[in-house]
Amino acid sequence: MHLLIPFAFSSSEGCGSALPTLTLPNLGKLLARLTPTSLDAGDEFSLSPPHERARARALGLPVRDGLIPWAAWQAHEEGAWGFITPCHWQAGTHQITMSGQTLADFSEQESQALLAAMRPYFEEDGITLRFEEPGRWLARGDLFDGLATASLDRVMGRNLENWMPRGANAVNLRRLQNEMQMLLYTHPINDARAARGAPVVNSFWLSGTGVLPRHQPLASAAKAAPPVIVTSLRDAALNEDWASWIQAWHQVDATQCAAMRAALERGERCELTLCGERNAQTLNSHLQSVLRRFLSVFGSKPPSTLISTL
Repeated sequence: MHLLIPFAFSSSEGCGSALPTLTLPNLGKLLARLTPTSLDAGDEFSLSPPHERARARALGLPVRDGLIPWAAWQAHEEGAWGFITPCHWQAGTHQITMSGQTLADFSEQESQALLAAMRPYFEEDGITLRFEEPGRWLARGDLFDGLATASLDRVMGRNLENWMPRGANAVNLRRLQNEMQMLLYTHPINDARAARGAPVVNSFWLSGTGVLPRHQPLASAAKAAPPVIVTSLRDAALNEDWASWIQAWHQVDATQCAAMRAALERGERCELTLCGERNAQTLNSHLQSVLRRFLSVFGSKPPSTLISTL
């Protein structure tokens, strides 16, 4: 069993203030029995956040900042792929930010209609669009080859200028984004959304770019045992709602952490990866108990001690 917990901590001042109020008895018991192994150290400005890096390693995918080939892996095809996310950008006095919420009330019919309107412009740049789900499309094109892009989990609610792709290919991407903003401004779908008070779709974000190595069979990554990913901390952390984040953490402790404790009691091999904005710490039960007594450094300390290092 491998449990991966994204957004276990944030560098936000509010998160630091909330951390001492966390009571996580099951996590504390796990830390007393698991041995810290690999630490993936980074910073909060990496394009690929720690939880995506940890998941990629678990799946056998290449880990390059901003170039983990999530879209190619999802498409199960070779070539340069990316995710296109229809989204709502908010223009402020000095910056443009992406809404911290996913598009509300965005139906498949609306998504398909916008995709059809945008497709010819993408095709002019050699990009093929494929519908996957309302909030995310697959895209394939040479423009994405070597173009590092920031994860959605990095940009939601933040100044987009700090996360825009760089390099020669990025110039064409910025032009395409400008063209789509003009197209979407007068699209009937957005007129209908505005009329009912829903956020309009006024741009898109590119992420998940990268190419699967030719020497690596697609099936090898697809067949890797995936970790169980905890998703319940994400929205609260991205929206800096630390009261909800604390509640979500308590729920995680009472459910997923308790389930891992039970698995340990049954003698199962267990692995836990805690991810913040900067670092990811992995702990496991693989080492012998004699070594664990010497190597475990978190067992006698409250969970917040480890969480604060993420």
